[in-house]
Amino acid sequence: MTNKIRQVSFLLVITLMINTVCSAQTPAPTKILINNVNIFNGKDNKTVNGNILIEGSLIKQISTSPIAVDKSGSTQIIDGKGKYVIPGLIDAHAHLMMESLSGAQMATSDFAYMNLFAAKAAEKQLLRGFTTVRDLGGGALSLAKAIDHGLYAGPRVFASGAFISQTGGHGDFGMPTDVPKRIGDMTYTERNGMNAVADGVDQVLLRSRENLRQGATQLKLAAGGGVASNYDGLDVAQYSLEELKAAVLAAENWGTYVTVHAYTPKAVQTAIAAGVKCIEHGQLLDEATVKIMAEKGIWWDLQPFLNDDDAIYFPPGSENEKKYLEMTNGTDITYKLAKKHNVKLAWGTDCLFDAGLAKKQGKQLAKVTRWLSNFEVLKMATSSNAELLSLSGKRNPYKAGKLGEISEGAYADLIIVNGNPLQDIQLIVNPDENFQLIMKDGKVYKNTLAN
Repeated sequence: MTNKIRQVSFLLVITLMINTVCSAQTPAPTKILINNVNIFNGKDNKTVNGNILIEGSLIKQISTSPIAVDKSGSTQIIDGKGKYVIPGLIDAHAHLMMESLSGAQMATSDFAYMNLFAAKAAEKQLLRGFTTVRDLGGGALSLAKAIDHGLYAGPRVFASGAFISQTGGHGDFGMPTDVPKRIGDMTYTERNGMNAVADGVDQVLLRSRENLRQGATQLKLAAGGGVASNYDGLDVAQYSLEELKAAVLAAENWGTYVTVHAYTPKAVQTAIAAGVKCIEHGQLLDEATVKIMAEKGIWWDLQPFLNDDDAIYFPPGSENEKKYLEMTNGTDITYKLAKKHNVKLAWGTDCLFDAGLAKKQGKQLAKVTRWLSNFEVLKMATSSNAELLSLSGKRNPYKAGKLGEISEGAYADLIIVNGNPLQDIQLIVNPDENFQLIMKDGKVYKNTLAN
């Protein structure tokens, strides 16, 4: 047998093994009928009392009249008791690998331990009602696959792979003594695909293509300085127009898009000129830049970061704390500008290194009612965030149904709430008490309705 034939045979065996494992993890089709629930569909500012029939992972039928089911007993019937049902929530800026580990743990743990720790964190997110997340850097590609294959419970994950950064940028996690850098040198986090330090068009193109090769649904780059990073100020613009264009070219060739971390007008305007479709953060933007975003239909994933009881801790007097205060001072202004100019708004937590803050995922969403109505907030965390995720095009591995809405043909991602969140948004702050049923892909992960 020639080497070429051996290689082909080996690939066929591996492919067969993967397909066998995946098919073994695929649940058999099931039917669930949820009767007597008040439905918020994720799009309209109202609820309608009705019934929902689920087949497999999708919503088959929604009706205000009784839905007939076969008498074979194959349909599970759930009495919604007149409670309120909303679509599963979507966090558009998550870091599953890093949200609950402390900075010290991140610096001293091996990647295998981080993955196992993150799998537990993902399960907790699902039980908080977050059935979908967009992971924007940190090496969650393997975890996303493990969840999809049923090895762990967790939200479906739109994973970016490694966070791409220039030397000294927001994604440069190296030690101060790591420079001057020899060609080929990589830190432990780079070797494990958590971040990728790339300088120049060729390196940016390479790292972008590597992420896409590994299954990234979109790319994430640092186009400006960050609060938690140690080498850059918030005012620092990162990556040239040509470098950002290289990442956009790679993404567009794969039918997807680039989003960037950025705070300042210069960083954001350079990114938009390069063809970037989404901006993360942006608390220091001016009105002229916000107008450009509105005119060009750029998505703005803005977080309600404030210097309040949920403020991220940094050592008092440190440069990181100073940057945090500068950034949070802009939050109120930018939310008002976004609403004034009708920018496409998304929402995500961007929680890092704090298990206590990660538990407040729903609270961070409810906090946005400082600027938007209850309906606008719920719509943003469901159908609007789903619209943003759809920019991944054919790189989206979840194309069987619609996300972020309750409609026929949508994924059966549902939360039954003990109360109407359109009237009382604080219900989402305490999911343990107020979320009585949590379903993802037609599978029930929590049901306390009988209680």
